[in-house]
Amino acid sequence: MNLTKKEKKERIGQIVNRLKEMYPNALCSLEYEGSGYKLLVMGRLSAQCTDERVNIVCRDLFKKYPCAKDLADGNLEDIERIVKPCGLYKMKAKSIKEACYLLHYKYNDVVPNDIDTLLTFPGVGRKIANLLVGDLYGMPAVVADTHCMRICGRFGMYKEGVKDPLKTEKILSELIVPSEQSDFCHRIVLFGREYCKAQNPKCDTCPVKDLCVSKEKGNN
Repeated sequence: MNLTKKEKKERIGQIVNRLKEMYPNALCSLEYEGSGYKLLVMGRLSAQCTDERVNIVCRDLFKKYPCAKDLADGNLEDIERIVKPCGLYKMKAKSIKEACYLLHYKYNDVVPNDIDTLLTFPGVGRKIANLLVGDLYGMPAVVADTHCMRICGRFGMYKEGVKDPLKTEKILSELIVPSEQSDFCHRIVLFGREYCKAQNPKCDTCPVKDLCVSKEKGNN
């Protein structure tokens, strides 16, 4: 099914409302307790790792390094040891240490509220930058993670199988009302875990199936 931009906007609007009914509390899966420092670190550690594991690992990490200065000045080998269960631990430990150095010594522990500045932080790409501005500042932000890219393709917002985060972000930013973007991305994660799994999605019991076109060919 080839949808016009107007039709896509109407459909994504319906999906946004349906997910809002299903998941009224759109909370980030990362337990960052309102701390920009913690969300910055956890966002980086979540790359190719489950949020559940990041939450567990960061209990020990933040107990030992409760603020950005502590982590910035911390022993790299010790940081590596703690974050090892998150995978890619050497790269991640180095980048969170360097990012915390920048956060504390240049920005006085205040996470910047603009994407371009956040992209200058080691290990921070557009996904993390959007997560930060959306959650910390309530700004319009599309976090184009694997759940979002997969599911919105199934919904017919673009061709299924697209795995380009920037392309996905640009498309969805034009289709979703700005005030709903950040919460939608949290809800789509919950929806993906409960119903729209990558393998064996629960299409028969899905409460959004009437708005899904994944069974039809030629989505774009």
